[in-house]
Amino acid sequence: MVKMDCLFCKIVDGTIPASVVKQNNKVTAFNDISPQAPTHILVIPNQHFKNMGEVSESDPDLAGEILKMASQIAKEYGLDSWRININTGESAGQSVFHAHIHLLGGRVFAWPPG
Repeated sequence: MVKMDCLFCKIVDGTIPASVVKQNNKVTAFNDISPQAPTHILVIPNQHFKNMGEVSESDPDLAGEILKMASQIAKEYGLDSWRININTGESAGQSVFHAHIHLLGGRVFAWPPG
């Protein structure tokens, strides 16, 4: 399902341009337009889900494909350490309500994250 008013759905279908890093028939990865690290890539399902909780409940295999692509990209970028961040819900920092993960790398990260 594609949601016509969704920014990320429009990136998947090519209506809105993005710097796509990797894509297959289930998952798309592209550079974040406001990077928080030298490597900051968003990995999203091509199908519209509101958040990663919906993905994991509806299609656990797809959730695995998203994580698998993130891992592949980290390896391709030569990252020896990296972080995956998942914001689910507005109070957690989710601002685009299409499921996505942030792949961040290339710098030292503090803990706790925020």
